Amino acid sequence: MKKIIIMTATRAEYGLLKPIIKKFCKEPKIDTRVVVTGMHLSTEFGMTVKEIEQDCINIDRKIEILLSSDTPVAISKSMGLAMISFAEYFDESRPDALMILGDRYETLAVSVAAMNACIPIFHLHGGETTEGAIDEAVRHAITKMSYLHFTSTEKYRSRVIQMGEAPDRVFSVGAMGVENALHIELMKKEELEESIHFRLGEKYAVGTFHPVTLEKHTAEEQVEALIKAIEKRPDLMWLFTKANADSNGRIINERLQEYSDTHTNLRLFNSLGMRRYLSSLKYAKFVIGNSSSGLIEAPSFKIPTINIGDRQKGRIQGETVLNCAPESDEIEHAIETVMTPKFQEKVKYAVNPYGNGNTSDLIINISKDFLINNKINIKKKFYDLTF
Repeated sequence: MKKIIIMTATRAEYGLLKPIIKKFCKEPKIDTRVVVTGMHLSTEFGMTVKEIEQDCINIDRKIEILLSSDTPVAISKSMGLAMISFAEYFDESRPDALMILGDRYETLAVSVAAMNACIPIFHLHGGETTEGAIDEAVRHAITKMSYLHFTSTEKYRSRVIQMGEAPDRVFSVGAMGVENALHIELMKKEELEESIHFRLGEKYAVGTFHPVTLEKHTAEEQVEALIKAIEKRPDLMWLFTKANADSNGRIINERLQEYSDTHTNLRLFNSLGMRRYLSSLKYAKFVIGNSSSGLIEAPSFKIPTINIGDRQKGRIQGETVLNCAPESDEIEHAIETVMTPKFQEKVKYAVNPYGNGNTSDLIINISKDFLINNKINIKKKFYDLTF
């Protein structure tokens, strides 16, 4: 029997991995182990490990690495803890493969530990570009350490190949966010409101705003611009989730919490969980912020996204997305634009560029083929393109 470890460190990442985990656990020839780390184990970020346990997923190990600070020094120390802790775990568990998703710093540290242990890495969402965030460099670094690549579009597949990864190890499978959006059983609006103890009214927006990690000291200024624009629209309700544990993320969370404490039309949550979050998108007028979910999941609900600033710059986006600068007047204008009947009508016919919703089966079948049929040779050859 082949053993695969699936690592999850954040609420959003777990939501994407959940269908894959569930299906892998039903495979008789695969011993699937789930390891939980990072923000999942932090009370500040909602102890989202409880969501995993409520989903009846057996957790093989909980590995704490997160320091209670988001400075560059603290993040580097958390990466060090991750490398040490996961090196010990890999030595003990001896897996045949590690599956990871995305581009976070803890994922990079875990990948390094796996690489040193000669564990093949299966990576989801490689080849993407986010020019405003350090995730850009992290993602590409993980790509070069990985053996199998599952990209969300054909263009991203081409980018991974451009980095020297052989085409027969790179697969365009679509995005898990689209699969979740199309197939998960969503809540009725009244059920959602009761669950979050917040009345959404006839018109509301869903928001998440993260720091732009390649910009220095802009988090406070940008969140203030966002709040100033929100203040101009008391006719709307605002449902926000907190920023990730990135550098300066706490600045954003603290300011949004202050606003939430003094205004009845905005509510801030540590985490909504996948089902509540996707349900909130179904009934929303638009999405606002700079989260990748605005570009990947939201288009499947035929609602607009206001994408603020440079965090997601370079990522493929459909016609549902309206970009604006992180300035209050620009954000105000964008809100007015997406609320117009013309824009609302346009998004009804927009196509989501991130697939048609059969991603998890493709990932499972390809992974099984390589594992069970012993197709993995970690001595990778660099694939040269002809110019």
